[in-house]
Amino acid sequence: MVDVSYQASFAESLETIDSFVWGQFFLIPLLLGAGLVLTIRLAGIQFRYLFVALRHGLVDRNDEGGAGDISQYQALTTALAATVGVGNIVGVATALSIGGPGALFWMWVTGLVGMASKYSEAFLGVRFRTSDANGKISGGPQRYLEYGIRGGLGKFLAWFFTIAAIIASFGIGNLTQANAVAAGLKDTFNVDPWVTGVVMFVLVGAVLLGGIETIGKVTSAFVPLMIIIYLVGGFIVLAMHVDQVPSAFAQIFSDAFSGTAATGGFAGAAIIVALQMGVARGIFSNESGMGSAAIAAAAAKTTHPVRQGLVSMTQTFIDTIIVVTMTGLVIVTTGVWTNGKESAGTMTADAFRAGIGADWGGTIVSVSVVFFAFSTILGWSYYGERNAERALGLWASLPYRMIFTCVVFVGATTELSLAWTLADIANGLMALPNLVGLLILSGLIAKETKAYLAFDPTLRATPESVDEFLIHTDNPWRADVATAPNAGKARETGGSE
Repeated sequence: MVDVSYQASFAESLETIDSFVWGQFFLIPLLLGAGLVLTIRLAGIQFRYLFVALRHGLVDRNDEGGAGDISQYQALTTALAATVGVGNIVGVATALSIGGPGALFWMWVTGLVGMASKYSEAFLGVRFRTSDANGKISGGPQRYLEYGIRGGLGKFLAWFFTIAAIIASFGIGNLTQANAVAAGLKDTFNVDPWVTGVVMFVLVGAVLLGGIETIGKVTSAFVPLMIIIYLVGGFIVLAMHVDQVPSAFAQIFSDAFSGTAATGGFAGAAIIVALQMGVARGIFSNESGMGSAAIAAAAAKTTHPVRQGLVSMTQTFIDTIIVVTMTGLVIVTTGVWTNGKESAGTMTADAFRAGIGADWGGTIVSVSVVFFAFSTILGWSYYGERNAERALGLWASLPYRMIFTCVVFVGATTELSLAWTLADIANGLMALPNLVGLLILSGLIAKETKAYLAFDPTLRATPESVDEFLIHTDNPWRADVATAPNAGKARETGGSE
């Protein structure tokens, strides 16, 4: 039996590490700073091209003519599957219960500047992608950090990310999600966690056998539906508390810069706590700057990295500006954010129950948690698998899928008191090398983005005209070939400028 004092000491050590990683002097300024730098260097691309990107990703959906394993729309829904998860429900509640309503404002800020980070990492994911021995496309920070940055620094950052991503895939992408599904079904429908664990084990295993193609098909089918169901429920709650919406917005903006005074069960929060919780839970939700979405983006069929980068950028907008905002407003307008951090796990469900009744409110949130978490597991399985292959070789693919599927069962049937803290730390360790890499490669990103958008500002150029554009520029990227050779050319032409 493990000594209780040792467990408490270990938990305290993890909390200390987590506080440092997500402290106001380490990852928070790096996240916001990198997003701000990229926003400036890209001339506010997330504001100028948002509607073009939404049309291209959600209406056009396909960008045929380039190599890839899945469509742009499937790459978007796979990335959305990985990000629209428990963080959008429990994560937002945790941020508000500790940091007050002002934390939602800082989640917005993280999302808005994070859109530039998400664009940049998706751009690089496609720009430096390769094909493996089986002909499958592989890309992401584990590739572009090494290929885009000269010398030992690039290799170090790439390996740092690879190891952190493998660890994170079992935390943010597996244990916490499976545990949330089991807890939600137990609370609402009294389903035994063992039953949930067995069912999830079978379903996840069946999908993972098909690889990214099956994951893309599954997520493209139910990710939009699950988001719509959740948003409709949220709109009903807001409609029933419409008189509270203006004051909720006022409190969110006010508390973001003044902190929150103690109210009821709420212990109080200074501005730095609102900032810290908003940024930490913001990135937990939308993963901007973590580099994870670049792995899905790299698999997309696209004629140019800019086009996929813009599509991937919309993922952060949908996740944070739409879904997170809905959760936050429901919690603030119903007043349940004052219940205290101990109730964070059920806070969103309590808000829905207060808004539309105990039966429907709890059911909508529980069903949403199940779908959100299950889709996150699928998306992160692909992220972890690609990094396991990068670290150990292609032979690691099948063992990783088997282990990952077994861990789903463990997460559903085990009490995970430290899982969220471990997930937070792993997120930070992934983001660190990626953000450094984005800053180093920001010159390359800005240069090639400016050149392409001057040629094709509406993203309607045909594959033939894009090929013609590439022939007459010094851009080494080509859509019809695996781009490992281009990595070398990028080094020769100053890829890390």
